[in-house]
This record gives sequence, C-alpha cells and structure tokens, in this order.
Amino acid sequence: MTAYEKIREIIAKRALYHKTRREIEALPVDLAIEDMGLNPYDAKAIARRAVYG
Repeated sequence: MTAYEKIREIIAKRALYHKTRREIEALPVDLAIEDMGLNPYDAKAIARRAVYG
C-alpha cells in the first residue's frame, strides 16, 4: 500500500467514524436503548468499535 492509499484510507475511516457517531447521537434515546440496545451516550465508543474494530 502506498502512502497515498494509506492516507486515503485514514481519511475515509475518519469520515465514516464521524458519520456513524452523528447518526447514533441523533437517535431518540428510547428507540436506541429499547429497540436497538444502543446507548446514545456511548456514541463515541460504539462508532470507534464499528469503524476501527
């Protein structure tokens, strides 16, 4: 992998992380907790695990 490809991958993952975090934070709390089993207050950690593993 070239340096250019690595930078592109890092930027793409960062953008996906922010998108995922915003979407989780935007969920209504009752829907997120009861129906999806997600705690929107943990959006940072959930998004990090989803994107970076």
